[in-house]
Amino acid sequence: MNDEIRKSLIDIQSEYGTLFGLGGIQMKVSSDIKPISYLKSHAADILKQINETHRPLIITQNGEPRAVLQDPDSYDRMRNAIGILKLISQGEEDIKHGRTKAQEKVFKNIGVIEGTLLFIQT
Repeated sequence: MNDEIRKSLIDIQSEYGTLFGLGGIQMKVSSDIKPISYLKSHAADILKQINETHRPLIITQNGEPRAVLQDPDSYDRMRNAIGILKLISQGEEDIKHGRTKAQEKVFKNIGVIEGTLLFIQT
């Protein structure tokens, strides 16, 4: 697994903590779940916390989770990781349904023109 994929997977988190357990930051229930009234009165402090800790903050309303606040970098890494997981899932479906090609055939049909990778369908 290359470093970019690993970095993306490390920071996928759920309300229960790190999803993949590859070293991401664990949630702290006592400080990472706050009522909406706290958000209204401490917005600047909350933004500072989520940007420094990179832990998401769960906002509750009437005791129920209603929103998640997350720093932009962690959000981007999470979106990248989800995209990677979707590609893996699509690849698994292709394999399952026999939509594959021999490696030799694929590499034979790849060309590069002026720095652009091209796939020539045959």
